[in-house]
Amino acid sequence: MTTIDTLLEESGRTFADEAGITLKDEPAPLYRLLVLSVLLSSRVQAQLGTRACRELVDSGFGSPGKMRDAERSAVHDALERAKFLSKDQTTDALQQGAELVADRWNGDLRGMREAADGDVDALRGYLTEVPRLGPVGASIFVREVQAVWPEFRPHLDEKALDAAAALGLPRDAGKLAEQVAGDDVARLAAALVRTDVRAES
Repeated sequence: MTTIDTLLEESGRTFADEAGITLKDEPAPLYRLLVLSVLLSSRVQAQLGTRACRELVDSGFGSPGKMRDAERSAVHDALERAKFLSKDQTTDALQQGAELVADRWNGDLRGMREAADGDVDALRGYLTEVPRLGPVGASIFVREVQAVWPEFRPHLDEKALDAAAALGLPRDAGKLAEQVAGDDVARLAAALVRTDVRAES
């Protein structure tokens, strides 16, 4: 078994999957991935971010309209149940972000995909307009969404590439992507990031 096969087998679960998101090119799962990216943008432990995302969706805030129109206290309480940090700022950011998605993209991030037209820098630019979604969160979103938006493949950020180099693999997104099926690039990126996180802890 190659190093990449082992990575995929042991750690190749996307963060979206861990958060309970069955990622499809449809409005609801794409929005939930955006919420997850905002949560993980805070550099919290991935497990904490994915748990908070699950709690928000289970509490009924899995669409931009529901998030925007929710009582602020209800969103805050969901984050409290998930033991998420920075609850006040995150609650405000999520509700403001939901309003932006609803107003600018008509509640459907496929409009963002169309506007970016395969340009990853353009996509990152649209993403970072979302409150509390900085470059880290934008990279997380692109890394995960490439599973269903293939025009943005291969996307392996610096953290993933650093982990690849540490494992003796090519520090080159194109060469790494050649070693897996297209649909598995997102899983490989997630596996490399998990490996890098474990190395840091």
